Amino acid sequence: MQVTETQNEGLKRAYAITVTAAELEEKVNAKLEEARKDFQMKGFRKGKAPAALMKKMFGKSVLGEAMQESIDDAMRTHFEESGDRPAMQPDVKMTNDEWKEGDDVEVAMTYEALPDVPETDFSGIELEKLVAEIEDSAVDEALENLANSANHFEARRKGSKAKDGDQVVIDFLGKVDDVAFEGGAAEDFPLVLGSGQFIPGFEEQLVGAKAGEELNVEVTFPEAYQAENLAGKAAVFEVTVKEVKEPKPAPIDDELAKKFGMDDLDALKGQIKERLGAEYAGAARAIMKRKLMDALDEVVKFDLPPTLVETEANQIAHQLWHEENPDVQGHDHPEIEPTDEHKSLAERRVRLGLLLAEVGNKAEITVSDAELQQAMMAQARQYPGQERAFFEFIQKNEAAQQQLRAPIFEDKVVDYIVELAKVTEKTVSKDELQKAVEALDED
Repeated sequence: MQVTETQNEGLKRAYAITVTAAELEEKVNAKLEEARKDFQMKGFRKGKAPAALMKKMFGKSVLGEAMQESIDDAMRTHFEESGDRPAMQPDVKMTNDEWKEGDDVEVAMTYEALPDVPETDFSGIELEKLVAEIEDSAVDEALENLANSANHFEARRKGSKAKDGDQVVIDFLGKVDDVAFEGGAAEDFPLVLGSGQFIPGFEEQLVGAKAGEELNVEVTFPEAYQAENLAGKAAVFEVTVKEVKEPKPAPIDDELAKKFGMDDLDALKGQIKERLGAEYAGAARAIMKRKLMDALDEVVKFDLPPTLVETEANQIAHQLWHEENPDVQGHDHPEIEPTDEHKSLAERRVRLGLLLAEVGNKAEITVSDAELQQAMMAQARQYPGQERAFFEFIQKNEAAQQQLRAPIFEDKVVDYIVELAKVTEKTVSKDELQKAVEALDED
């Protein structure tokens, strides 16, 4: 077997691999001999079938397997000896298209090697960690939001007209062609106007109604309505408005706390402080991480695999195009050309990705099974009722597992670098922290 270098420019590599006919025949014979040990042929004892007969029967099928193994062995040996790490799957092609049995196998292998990432002294990087105090006003604001989300309804003054957002307590009877239909009647039904709980057009006709009023609400069921006997049909609902109630924030007291699973108001405040603390810490970390990435992008420079950058630029351009054109769900759209801005961002992402991977590998940073399990559980919560199916999908899909591992690994490497950098703390208000977060989106 012979491997000859044909290109070595920057990170681009090309090699000609030759597997001689003799080497290939030797591998085929070895594989046939191994198979012959357990092969039972009529007229012969087990393992005693003639080698020539075995080759006649199975030689061609074993030949392709032996050829692929020989090429794989040559590539593996090359990467072990050269120390090269391909940035993407190498491109491997046979170059003697007219190959026939008995000829040497000639293959061209091309790839882009991952660059050598230079050692970096992270102690020279200076970072600022924002620390936001949890002010009483922030806790009060959160309590008010909870009280608003736990609205209760109080009766409006007699004679008041129902407004959007009000709750009306109604009796109703629905009819199609003057005949009442199943499921079209109720008494003392509480309906919040504007909630979209009823079919389109129903709630709007109750805006302006008063307690004690009787009216007919005329609507048409949607064509795609779940009850096929009603789909697309016109209906009249005879409605009696019994009460009109306006929304009122729930009182901020122990009862409000109990609605949210806490023993009393003090316990709820404590939970809010913990949540705000976690939110502030998460925001501060995101800000510091961006500053760290900016600093690393400035101080660490090395050659990048062009194809890797091109692939990343295309992905960025494609993703941004879909964000700007949300109505286009598939990929039936014009070809999207990456801009210089996309290419610049791609270079940054590839450079920082390779750097973090190298730092993490050298520091022997890994993602534990427990950490992966925690990430899987967090992801599964986004699919209520389908958690089991999600777990089964992840367990069978290595690529999906890697998508969960990657951000955990990156965060652990970032924490490792931050430990080595010079970090100073700066106390800020909630508003100052919020402005710093907003600034990230503008960059």
